[in-house]
Amino acid sequence: MPPRSSGFNPATASAELHVIADTVERQRERVAAVAEPFLGTEREDIVAMVHEAERQLSIATRALRRAIKSLDR
Repeated sequence: MPPRSSGFNPATASAELHVIADTVERQRERVAAVAEPFLGTEREDIVAMVHEAERQLSIATRALRRAIKSLDR
């Protein structure tokens, strides 16, 4: 985690959150791809767990995007 700065810079925070949100979204896509080979197999338990992780990453991405919009106002 970067050190805290004494100055408040919304543009810097917004840019950093944008990079993080993009990274989380890419990781969500990778996680989703892991479930595909298990679809329709006896390992539907894996599919369910991976889809739950994917869902949580989507929630995180949306929260980050909301924070970005708030900073950009």
